[in-house]
Amino acid sequence: MNRRSVALATASGLFLVFIFPTLNVHLLAWIALVPLFLALSGQSVKNGFWLGGITGIVYFAGTVHWVMNSMHYYGGIPLIPASLITSLLCAYLAFYPALFGAVVVHLRRNHPSLLILSAPAVWTALEFARTYAFSGFPWSLLGYSQYLALPLIQVSDIAGVYGVSFLIVFVNAAVAEFLTDRQKYPLLLIAAVTMVLVLGYGLMRLSVPVNIGGVTVSVVQGNIEQDKKWDPTFQRETLDVYERLTQEALQQHPDIVIWPETATPFYFNGEGLRDSALREDLRSFVKKNGVPLLFGSPTYEVRPDGAVHLRNSAFLLTSDGTVGAAYHKIHLVPFGEYVPLKNVLFFIEKMVHSSGDFEAGNDYTVFTLAPHRQGTAREVKLNTAICYEIIFPDLIRRFVDRGAAIITTITNDAWFGRTAAPYQHFSMAVFRAVENRVPVARAANTGVSGFIDAKGRILDTSAIFTKAYLSHTLTPGSVKTFYTRYGDVFSCLCLLGSIFLLVNPPQRFP
Repeated sequence: MNRRSVALATASGLFLVFIFPTLNVHLLAWIALVPLFLALSGQSVKNGFWLGGITGIVYFAGTVHWVMNSMHYYGGIPLIPASLITSLLCAYLAFYPALFGAVVVHLRRNHPSLLILSAPAVWTALEFARTYAFSGFPWSLLGYSQYLALPLIQVSDIAGVYGVSFLIVFVNAAVAEFLTDRQKYPLLLIAAVTMVLVLGYGLMRLSVPVNIGGVTVSVVQGNIEQDKKWDPTFQRETLDVYERLTQEALQQHPDIVIWPETATPFYFNGEGLRDSALREDLRSFVKKNGVPLLFGSPTYEVRPDGAVHLRNSAFLLTSDGTVGAAYHKIHLVPFGEYVPLKNVLFFIEKMVHSSGDFEAGNDYTVFTLAPHRQGTAREVKLNTAICYEIIFPDLIRRFVDRGAAIITTITNDAWFGRTAAPYQHFSMAVFRAVENRVPVARAANTGVSGFIDAKGRILDTSAIFTKAYLSHTLTPGSVKTFYTRYGDVFSCLCLLGSIFLLVNPPQRFP
């Protein structure tokens, strides 16, 4: 390992930073890993690990640096511990590219003819593993960088976002092999043919006509400041903001109105006088308007032993103001809604303004939106993903497989501040739409709120840190995709294939 190889590994890390929002130089992804592949040529497995780690550190320091901002400015964690936690997170995430570097060196030495396929399979397997390991954090998956390249990402309805990641590494490996040895130009031809086939499939999917009509959805963005959100003196003012914006949105005659995560600044199931009064006011507001409301609220449950268990929940109030159904968030945010390894990390303060840990739900609740006005011909089923649940492909597909024809997602991205994170968060929802061929409606407290159709087209978005409402008519999904029915078959094949190559030595012939 020398200065040249370190510089090449660093260059790959920088290129990977540039391909994600808000820079969005997504075409750079197709050569971003070429410097790393060149740096790994002729290296030992140990050096391959360190070079991959260098790429990973730069990659994730540039794409998840907002974690420190969230912890310090909004979570109240002192700057030094917040910086330490963010650094540890980046180091952990960099471990996956480090493993990739080590494995590529091993495969190039032992299975050189298969590198063009084995390298993307390993990268995909590692991204798949990162989605689940230690609660999972699939942020900045390579495929997400292509959320604006609609013809390319249509293949996600078969292979998920991981399939796009595979394709990107596949092309990078072909280019790198050609630059290493000009006699390997057939690999470039194979990559080109593969791209033509994928783009052809994408253009075919984009050309499928969309049914006319659907469900008109209004999303409301209250832009409530984080330090006021849970101040009791601002409870009524917060509700007034949402109700005023809702009244304006109702002029668009929506079938449903959606408020963000924890939009109600009280416990919706609370038994106290204040909670009860605000709850009844909200129900009366919905009943008066006659339009269903989907909103987020914290809830709690008191156990027989006196322990209080908090939940991050969503409720659907029907047009008569009654509770139609409730959903309790399944995938909680580490260090936000609970502290993992609490006995070890006892020094970390949670980023939530409440006592106790949040408890995860376990039901994949699908709401039923009953027709309530002329023109709404039938019942429509929808789900809601709370906050960063939308970044987990398998979690969302389970809702759709259970009948959800519209994906809604509610979030409070005020934690992110004015960083790239709100835009990164929104971009991932594009893939949930394409994977399942279901439109997405997103309501965020401070933005980005918006709509995405079943082909991944961004229909409308709001600016961040502004009060806003948006309305759009969405066509519910009607056909379950391969990905919705069978999930991450492609990623599992990549994982099994990678393991097979690693445990099987090359065949030596005399």
